[in-house]
Amino acid sequence: MNRLAIDARLATRDALRHTPAGLPAIDAVLEHRSEQPEAGGRRQVSCEIAAVAFGAVAETIAGLAIGSAVRCEGFIARRWRTGITLALHVDRVEPLPEPHEHDPHA
Repeated sequence: MNRLAIDARLATRDALRHTPAGLPAIDAVLEHRSEQPEAGGRRQVSCEIAAVAFGAVAETIAGLAIGSAVRCEGFIARRWRTGITLALHVDRVEPLPEPHEHDPHA
């Protein structure tokens, strides 16, 4: 199994480009912050994840504002065919509602 789902903010995104085959493509960085259970305690988690998307998902990401809250799903693979760096290959993206400042549950 190789599936990842993560709630994050769109930290950066490159301009929409097209592959040699004409497929829309985009590179982005997702920023995640949360609190997770670990070994009976709570751990503050903060990380940045390289992401890449193609087709309609790439077009959706291209239309999002930097800082937008999103839920991304996809699989982990090498960022470059011959490299060792990993990236989330996003095959589903869902914009998330922004928490309201006055909402005590946000």
